[in-house]
Amino acid sequence: EVKMSKGIKSADPSAEKIIDWSISEKIETCFDRVEAMKPCPIGETGACCKMCYMGPCRLVGKNAEEEVKGICGASLPTVVARNLVRMIAAGTASHGDHGRDMVFTLEAVAKGETKDFQVKDVRKLYRIAGIIGVEFEGRPVNDVALDVANKFLEDFGRQRGETNYVKRAPQKTQERWKKWGIVPRGIDREIAEAMDRTTMGMDSDPDSLLSHGLRTALANGWGGSMISTDVSDTLFGTPGPVKAEASMGIFKEDEVNIVIHGHEPSLAETIVDIACDPEMLSYAQSKGAKGINLGGLCCTSNEVLMRRGIPTAGGFTNQELAILTGLVEAMVVDVQCIMPAIVEVSKKFHTKVITTSEKAKIPGAQHIQFDEHRARDIAREIIRLAIDNFPNRKAKGSRVTQKYSVIAGFSHEYIEYMQGGRWRASFRPLNDAIMAGRIRGIAAVVGCDNPRVPATGIHKYLVTEFIKNDVLVVTTGCGSQACGVAGFLTPEMALENAGQGLREVCEAIGIPPILHMGACVDNTRILTVATAMAAEGGLSDEIGNMPAVGIAPEWMTEKAISIGCYFAASGVPVIFGGRPPSPIAASQEVIRIMSDVWYERFRGCLIFEPDPEKIFSRTLEFIDNARAFLKLRKYEPGRFGEERVLMDMAARREIEKAERAAKPHIGIY
Repeated sequence: EVKMSKGIKSADPSAEKIIDWSISEKIETCFDRVEAMKPCPIGETGACCKMCYMGPCRLVGKNAEEEVKGICGASLPTVVARNLVRMIAAGTASHGDHGRDMVFTLEAVAKGETKDFQVKDVRKLYRIAGIIGVEFEGRPVNDVALDVANKFLEDFGRQRGETNYVKRAPQKTQERWKKWGIVPRGIDREIAEAMDRTTMGMDSDPDSLLSHGLRTALANGWGGSMISTDVSDTLFGTPGPVKAEASMGIFKEDEVNIVIHGHEPSLAETIVDIACDPEMLSYAQSKGAKGINLGGLCCTSNEVLMRRGIPTAGGFTNQELAILTGLVEAMVVDVQCIMPAIVEVSKKFHTKVITTSEKAKIPGAQHIQFDEHRARDIAREIIRLAIDNFPNRKAKGSRVTQKYSVIAGFSHEYIEYMQGGRWRASFRPLNDAIMAGRIRGIAAVVGCDNPRVPATGIHKYLVTEFIKNDVLVVTTGCGSQACGVAGFLTPEMALENAGQGLREVCEAIGIPPILHMGACVDNTRILTVATAMAAEGGLSDEIGNMPAVGIAPEWMTEKAISIGCYFAASGVPVIFGGRPPSPIAASQEVIRIMSDVWYERFRGCLIFEPDPEKIFSRTLEFIDNARAFLKLRKYEPGRFGEERVLMDMAARREIEKAERAAKPHIGIY
């Protein structure tokens, strides 16, 4: 429900059960800390400037927008814009580093420096090579892979020109970027300039600052993140639908439970392989366990969920709760969205927290450094450590048994394939369904879950309302986990809840009404799908003006801001939800630029709306306005709702007889 009771901290029933147990046991989690730690009322609206040590300056007051200045003279709109651009830069850096690490792994494979990985999807490699201008016909696979890796590495340090993947966007979208000077050059180049522009004494024009913020964000969406998605597919396989399970009930009483948490897939993929090794299984049995059970959290979970069918325990806010089950022998973390608090919680149980990246160490955790050159040895060491910990398990913990089935792994390639097969793959059926009004539009419901609201609750409300109204939902990141632990990622969901038009499309193709498209870096799959729909024809000839909206209902990370901005720059209206106010609330000028000015220039925008019902209504407004702009058939609720009857031959003859009586010329030929 939208109006939730004050006592509910998570809309995930299994999580809520564990939270109740933690309260009775007086074990602190993020849900307790969020009540104790009130947000800074100045910083949360973007009105605090910390860019030099003459301050920090608090730009507050009745007429702060016009009258209040920092010590250097910076206005409130300048300060708010600077703060947002720094968030974009940080988010782009996180996803950029992720992409860079994946390219380094591809390079090591191509050079023969590691035997633990190989190119699994040669077709994807050749597709990438064709896009970025690498010759692949008649060449050894690893030679092609090395050239692709080198071309991608150029994208990080390029000082002039354009990132390779800019050319993937529709021509009209590219023209908008060039007109307004936001075509990204190099990923690191844009991040560095964002930090430079936002220092004291540099750029003080809010529009200029925010324009560079968009360029930095595009370096993420059409750079670091898109590179990461494509390289991961090349090395580990392009996802297709797989069946798995979700919720805290995935852990097993009689097996060694290992949780893989974070964002990068390389170590996680190797752990999946080694966990199936007969030697490891035998070792687990020697310690009293029946086997080895893997589960995931956050986007590392999404990576191995969509490729290997590894079950998920949920998203960001569930990480402490997984340990509270008392069933986790080891939580293995790599990078991004890892709460340092998991170490403190683990001290009350037997769980070992293992960090694996030099970029994400936690005091009190055990560190085992990942190295792609010896991945299998490291995975074996980690699994042995977890097995050795199995006998130390205690009775203490909150056990959960409920689980839900999920269908995950809808890549760009599979969505294209499912509409026409291998030889006639196309986005024509999807475009036709939108044009006819069977599908009203598309909502990308993505992003974090946040303990500042009943976690996952806004996700659940929005996706159910959207599909009732014939809006196809695509989801990534913790948003997809929110759908999974709610039991929403199955075809049966369409039969039970979707509007008639959307239901008929889902039944015809054999898909759920909510498509799991991967990790948070895989938001770029949504961009390439939108580009393919534009190329298919019948809708917009650019990403802008499509009947599609991006929504981050419970966002909390800087990565989410970067993602929202690259969607806005690409032509998608974006709505961020969660608690009020917003990080730009202090400045009406910044709000105007990010809504009205961006929409005029790029046909996309970024607005903040905390009310879930208003998010829903504004999304439908954006979709219906786009349909009207494209002169599509007006969406009519229930238009496809007439009951269909499967007729036998006798019924068909009666209809033909009636038609002949009404129009005698029918059938004379």
